[in-house]
Amino acid sequence: MSSNNNNVKQIVSKAMSIQRDRENSYRERALKLFPWICGRCRREFNGKRLRELTVHHRDHNHDNNPPDGSNWELLCIYCHDNEHARDQVADAYDKEPFGKSSDNAFGDKPFDNKPFAGLADLLKSKLP
Repeated sequence: MSSNNNNVKQIVSKAMSIQRDRENSYRERALKLFPWICGRCRREFNGKRLRELTVHHRDHNHDNNPPDGSNWELLCIYCHDNEHARDQVADAYDKEPFGKSSDNAFGDKPFDNKPFAGLADLLKSKLP
């Protein structure tokens, strides 16, 4: 069991190393191509604060790294987080509202329950 656990750790470690190397290569290229300014809030970065500047892939494909940097923009960590949060919200709004699609979360047909359907008639019969 520990040998299996070590294999998993090695695989994860290697994958993380490859990802870091890939990110460092396009990040270094982006920092050479573009001014060290956030593309959203326009703050300037230098020195130790340069690490707060990230590379955002406009098409969200981290494997699409053209040499001219046309798929990149430099964003500070705050604007980068905001950019991805907006995409998540937009994706959530693109989905069918609950109960409007052909199936709901329980695999049933849409809700046909109309709890107030007979309320008007009931109120009329109870009123003097």
